[in-house]
Amino acid sequence: MSSTNIDISNFHADAKAPIVSLTAKSFFDQLTDKEQKYAHFFSKAGHWGSRIVLRQVSHESEPIFDLILQIHKNLKSDYSSLKIDEDVTKGYLEYASQFLSNLGNYKSFGDKKFIPRISVEDFEKIVKLSNSDLDLFNKIKEPLYSIDEKSALLGFPSDGHVSGYYFGDVSKKNIDLIKKVLADHKVLYENLRVKKISETEFIILVASELTNNKTSYPNEIEADGIKLTLKFGDHSKEFTKIIENFKEAKDVVANETQSKMIDAYVESFETGSIDAHKESQKYWVKDISPVIETNVGFIETYREPGGVAGEWEALVSIQNKERTLKFQNLVNSAENFIKLLPWTKEYEKDKFQAPDFTSLEVLTFAGSGIPAGINIPNYDDIRLNIGFKNVSLGNILNAKSGKEPITFIHDDDYELFNKYRNDSFEVQVGIHELLGHGSGKLLSELHDGSFNYDHSNPPIGIDGKPVTTFYKKGETWGSKFGSLAGAYEECRAEVIALYLITNEELLKIFGFDSKEDQDAIIYSGFLQMSRAGLLALEFWDPSSQKWGQPHMQARYSILKTLLNAGLVELVYTKEDYSDLYVKLDKSKIETIGHEAIKDYLRHLHIYKASGDVENGSNYFIDRSSVTPELAKFRPAVLKARLPRKQFIQANTEIIDGKVVLKEYEESEVGMIQSFVEREL
Repeated sequence: MSSTNIDISNFHADAKAPIVSLTAKSFFDQLTDKEQKYAHFFSKAGHWGSRIVLRQVSHESEPIFDLILQIHKNLKSDYSSLKIDEDVTKGYLEYASQFLSNLGNYKSFGDKKFIPRISVEDFEKIVKLSNSDLDLFNKIKEPLYSIDEKSALLGFPSDGHVSGYYFGDVSKKNIDLIKKVLADHKVLYENLRVKKISETEFIILVASELTNNKTSYPNEIEADGIKLTLKFGDHSKEFTKIIENFKEAKDVVANETQSKMIDAYVESFETGSIDAHKESQKYWVKDISPVIETNVGFIETYREPGGVAGEWEALVSIQNKERTLKFQNLVNSAENFIKLLPWTKEYEKDKFQAPDFTSLEVLTFAGSGIPAGINIPNYDDIRLNIGFKNVSLGNILNAKSGKEPITFIHDDDYELFNKYRNDSFEVQVGIHELLGHGSGKLLSELHDGSFNYDHSNPPIGIDGKPVTTFYKKGETWGSKFGSLAGAYEECRAEVIALYLITNEELLKIFGFDSKEDQDAIIYSGFLQMSRAGLLALEFWDPSSQKWGQPHMQARYSILKTLLNAGLVELVYTKEDYSDLYVKLDKSKIETIGHEAIKDYLRHLHIYKASGDVENGSNYFIDRSSVTPELAKFRPAVLKARLPRKQFIQANTEIIDGKVVLKEYEESEVGMIQSFVEREL
């Protein structure tokens, strides 16, 4: 089942991964009955989308999910009743827990496949001893265990990779043409999957409860040599449950804005209309600083190889009012900080739309992975005309403060870095989300043929001449830059965070008033980013030269920038690089380091803003390409790799009219039990 050309051990499920309860109980207990019910119904709606995520990851993920839950139910959570070797039981449970934590058999952070560390025969024995469905296991055991250099990564099937967004031998060329034809006919792509019949014929699966077309979309399109047939009702069963819970939530809203938002959600998920989802996001942006913050839909486009379809995501969280206060202070000063960024006003919005910026404690995050911060919605027109929100996820940030060893940091830096890295990361996330993703303007032709900039006298580009490129009618950042857009934009936001983290006034907003604390935050921020760039090598595949994670591609490119500038060195004495560490010259941070970051940021921003896809793509690809000099460190990075945390989320249920919150033990069995009790 596996290729002999690769080291299978690199693809085994993590052993001894830390399992953490994502608790928000103390905040939940402070809510009113009405607020608890609102959170409950949104959580139920969000979790019903879990199967959508599984289907988007790989075609085998959903049946693997069914088998894991069936085994657990049949054993009544008592795995000792199997009476088999403890190592086999442990190996199975570690795979099952990691699978559920990622909602699929590919890592949510890295897009790399993982397989059980137990044999096929031992897995089959567990299926038999638990009286579970042996036929189901036989159907999935080949994709469950198979690994080769290409199928180990998510990507276009035509290249040998895997993606649940596509059925058949779909290629980048196919998707680029499909995106163009759909855009020409005003069909939005965010909630679609594609089934290939032939090189000229495709079925476009639209996510909706209804199986008949109630949108303005055509049923069939023939253009540019291809035929597209739209088929509605993808995930129909799940959307029935999602909509039921939204209708219950509407009875306990806090205000009329939330009620209108839910109406738009229901219309979107009934019909498949992304225009209706965009309406929901307009109301969501206008729902300022709610106690219960939510967001649901096909949100982030990182994992669809074409870079446009969104993965199902549902956030339900509770505002941390004390932490929110400092983020709001950052919002109030945002315009002043944006003026410090290294481009002229033509490349910036005419007026900064001050967003809601809150610190949240996550109750539910239905998706393949949980970020530390979010800046949404991703619809460019809403961001420009209505606004956006930033959220910092406090209990995710806090969960990073565990006692796991810190790799690739010298003993001389260890104490300071360990003390300040979480605080520094919080500052970085705040800048990244608000001033990173929240800054900038796309030079665009509008639908009426006018422009949102002086088209007859365009701003100066990187070469010192007026720019000649722009976004034509209907083009967006994602459609123009495609699969590179995610990593590129994450890089731009990360570089803005480093560019502004040296600002004393900004650091004071976060409570760092003394020179000692400020210097420590700045040093830790640059050291943390450089270390992350080194760790990123885990997410780069040498055989395909493919990056598996946008944030890590971005961080690697920043490390490369700082290495080239002479701010950072990678130091070692041993031939196996086992003593490798990141050395940062503190005296150069605000001189050559700041200039290197400024130059990188200016290139990234102007190429993006002007829609210069050719120069922008070439520039970023060059900066994020892995040189032989840096590739040699990858084995040492893999050897030192620490398993990612797995978060167990609570469940809620209504008993005698009251919402009851249930949390689970921090173990693999607790993880599985939490999913079983969601009845997905």
